[in-house]
Amino acid sequence: MPMQHRYLPVAPSIEEVKSLEGLTVIEFGTPWCGYCIAVQPQLEAALAGRDEVRHLKVEDGRGHRLGRAFRVKLWPTLIFLDGGEEVARLVRPTRREAIEEILERIAA
Repeated sequence: MPMQHRYLPVAPSIEEVKSLEGLTVIEFGTPWCGYCIAVQPQLEAALAGRDEVRHLKVEDGRGHRLGRAFRVKLWPTLIFLDGGEEVARLVRPTRREAIEEILERIAA
């Protein structure tokens, strides 16, 4: 599944997220966040060729329940899921290698 470039119009519920099969990366952020914008090339490079990884781009902020369910405090926060369960997270990643290391570890 390719990287998503637009935030989902409606975030999935926590129940929907917990029912996801396989590997998923949820990217929490906002379209105006400088940190979120800066990480896009690194995230896209890390996800390139990883068709088995689902990427969900979820806008976060006040009143957004999914971010609160995962206790997101800073953007971007990447939540890595395996079978709907959190197995790792990165907060404000700056290096493609950091994202790739987690993807390699959870895909093994």
